Order: sequence, then C-alpha cells, then structure tokens
Amino acid sequence: MKAGWLTAMEAGLYGPGGFFVRADDGPTDHFRTSVHASPLFAGALLRLIERIDAALGRPKVFDLVDVGAGRGELLAQLRPLLPERVRLTAVELAPRPPDLPDGIEWRADIPDHLVGLLIATEWLDNVPLDIADLDDEGRLRKVLVEPATGVESLGGLVDPADLFWLRRWWPQAGRAEIGWPRDAAWADAVGQVRRGCALAIDYGHRRAERPPMGTLTGFRSGRSVAPVPDGSCDVTAHVAMDAVAGAAGTPYVLVRQREALKALGVDGGRPPLDLARSDPAGYVRALAAAGAEAELIERSGLGGHWWLLHNIGLGERGSMLL
Repeated sequence: MKAGWLTAMEAGLYGPGGFFVRADDGPTDHFRTSVHASPLFAGALLRLIERIDAALGRPKVFDLVDVGAGRGELLAQLRPLLPERVRLTAVELAPRPPDLPDGIEWRADIPDHLVGLLIATEWLDNVPLDIADLDDEGRLRKVLVEPATGVESLGGLVDPADLFWLRRWWPQAGRAEIGWPRDAAWADAVGQVRRGCALAIDYGHRRAERPPMGTLTGFRSGRSVAPVPDGSCDVTAHVAMDAVAGAAGTPYVLVRQREALKALGVDGGRPPLDLARSDPAGYVRALAAAGAEAELIERSGLGGHWWLLHNIGLGERGSMLL
C-alpha cells in the first residue's frame, strides 16, 4: 500500500527490521562518514570539546551526547582521551553493540538538562520527511511511494503546515522536500542543552540553493541506489540547514566542514621535505595524516558538509569556539 514518504521512511529506517535498527549489520557497511574516515575527525572534535569545557568553566560533569550514534564509533574513539568527569551518552535506536567500551551510556532518547556538547553527525538527513511535487495544473501535492518498490505517484494536496514551510523555506517551483520535521527534531534536541553547545554536521543546502529536483536517494554497500524504503538500504535527503538553524532559537554559526576543521587545526598541509631526510618514518606518518586530513576537508566531499554550532548560555565566549 502506498504511503507518504515520511511514513515510509519511518518504517523503512526505524520500524521493525528497519535499516538503522537491525543488529546484523551497521551503517558503516553501507556508507562512510567523517567519523569513519579518520581518527583526525575525533581529534578535531576533542579540541572543540576542550574549548567548550573552558568556556563553561570546567564543570564538575561535562555531558557529551552523540545523537544518531551508529555503533558508537565516535564516542569509543574519544573516551580514552577525555577526563573522567565527562559523561558520555550514545543516543541510538539500534541495540547496544556488544563490543562498545564501558563508560558509554546507550539509550533511545536524548537526555535533558545537559551541560556540555550535544553532537549529531549525519543524523538530520535521516529524519523522515514528506516530498511534494507539482501536478499538471501547477498545484503542490504529496508524493506517495510504494515501500516495496519505490514507485511514486501523486497524492492529495499538501496540508497548510507543509505549505507554510514550503513558502518560507523552499519557494522554488517543482519537487521539494518538506523539512519541518527536521526543524522540530533539531529544536527539540537543542532544547535539552541547558548550557553549552549543540552541533549538527550534515550535508545540506540553503534557501537560495535548493536543488530543483530534490536530493532523496538511497545507499547500500557503499553505493548510491534508488531510494526504496523497504529497510534494505539507507534513505536520505539533504538538510535545509538555514531552516534547521533558525528553528532552534539560539545563536549559531553555520560554516562548511572545511572551514570548521581548519579552525580546529586540520589543514591537510603536506609535511616539510626536510622531515623526510631527518626522520623518514616520521615523514611517512605525517604524509599519511595529511592525506586523511585532505579527505576530511575536500570541497567536493566531506569538506563540503555543513557545521551548525549553537551556543546556549555561553554569551560572548560561545562566539569564539570556531
């Protein structure tokens, strides 16, 4: 039976046997994020954590919450590098991985009253949403999909809430991804932070650059495939970053990952040739690190992702973090 894309994505990604809740494999078997690309990404986040910790006055307990934690890879990398007063929480619907280190809480919902950093790396692109398109008379209608095949058809007219969002954030005529569920999800997540920061890292676009045919796609085994919401593949759409940013109601900085990582010491620069003569092994290690850094800041790849950093209760100190 056909359904709107929001309903179909919800079932295909998070329902029984859904793509993100299966225990037999993990997201890393199907796509690669900055977390998986290099431990240098975790190292850059460690610098950001240290800056936020200092801006907070080094509280007795510093919360580090990873929303959409996958199999906990990021927190597992960071845990040995952080002081004992950092409380690590992974938020994910899948079962806790058996090999996840102790000291990392695993839960399905975001804790509240946080003091520290909430981070969501490529989470918002998987928050389900509906799709709209024009009919032959130029009216915006919901796009329906057959979950087993991905075959689409037009349904009824979009409702007033969808139309309100589209007129404000996606004014271009044609196929559009109705992003208010992402706005609401992010506003709720940011609202759990009492003092500190919330960081969303994702691929996306701004109002003047909305893609005319949308971005809905699928990923399976490292390859882009048709978006079929049957649980067999990831189904994802780029994030309307400016809409998400405005929904949280707190000060924010929105920059590309390339700029953010450079501000945190990741520049992709090659080591000096003199090092090859004085320390050949060190040169090889530095060259490998430079290659990993280059992947993280590549303009047409991971470096093109957006970093949306909200400052909650930090005042002027929060504007100096990136």
